[in-house]
Amino acid sequence: MTTLLVIDDSPIDRRLAGKLLAGRSDWTVLYAADGEEGLQKVRHFHPQLVLTDMQMPDKTGLDVVTEVRKEFPQIPVILMTAQGSEELAVKALQQGAASYVPKRLLAQELTGVVTRVLAATDEDRSRVALFSRLTEQIEQFVLPNDLPLIMSLSHHLQRSLANIWECDTTERVRIGTALEEALLNAYYHGNLEVSSTLKEQDHNAFHEMSEMRRKESPWRDRVIHISSRIQPTMAQFVIHDEGPGFNPAGLPDPTDPEYLERPSGRGVLLMRAFMDEVTYSKKGNEVTLTKHRYPRETPLA
Repeated sequence: MTTLLVIDDSPIDRRLAGKLLAGRSDWTVLYAADGEEGLQKVRHFHPQLVLTDMQMPDKTGLDVVTEVRKEFPQIPVILMTAQGSEELAVKALQQGAASYVPKRLLAQELTGVVTRVLAATDEDRSRVALFSRLTEQIEQFVLPNDLPLIMSLSHHLQRSLANIWECDTTERVRIGTALEEALLNAYYHGNLEVSSTLKEQDHNAFHEMSEMRRKESPWRDRVIHISSRIQPTMAQFVIHDEGPGFNPAGLPDPTDPEYLERPSGRGVLLMRAFMDEVTYSKKGNEVTLTKHRYPRETPLA
């Protein structure tokens, strides 16, 4: 059984999140009413994942992230954000949280985010000794508009990086999340040309249009080009779609807290929070993600 810990001082929100997670027969849900109780339960039960509110008395969600990251780096922490907690949540993402879900979207997104984070933590440690001796790994892929293949590639790149770097689970999940967001942007917004504005207006309509375009020309004929270069001290991933692109100069500041509550800001925010460098081509249909194994002493760009 997989043990999940939900930390929230609101009984209503705590029960809602727990009910959503308890729908999986292979998940056991524990609860804590504040950050201090949550940390005590982390130390006692060693859950596979922690889901925490941001605004709580005594210890905030940022405190939970900081202490769990320090004591149990293999346990990922997912944030539940609400209006008023955005600035704190941005800091928590920068400090080591694995992902986040807006409270108003718990019903639609919580189980999916938790499932992806847990899948990324299921690492095959028996290969670490071999791959830690690899000096460089270069791979190139060309993928059709196929979500299962895209997610499979993301997991493969995460495993490759973890094997070579021997990075802890949470750091691997953070890098994997950034990769997934870049790949999903290339799929939905690049090749299929479905705007996140539609997702803000109607979640179902967004996915219905995506599925329709995936089967029709010219969208179905486009592919995603991915190149990966992993060295002992640096990893770089280039993701290129065949869509019309966009003007990168027009991107809003992804670290602005208001974008935590908007689907249109999620991908860019997570990429910039979890990677050291994120750069776009002039046309906007290619993004390069760079991560240094030994972080530089510079603020988030």
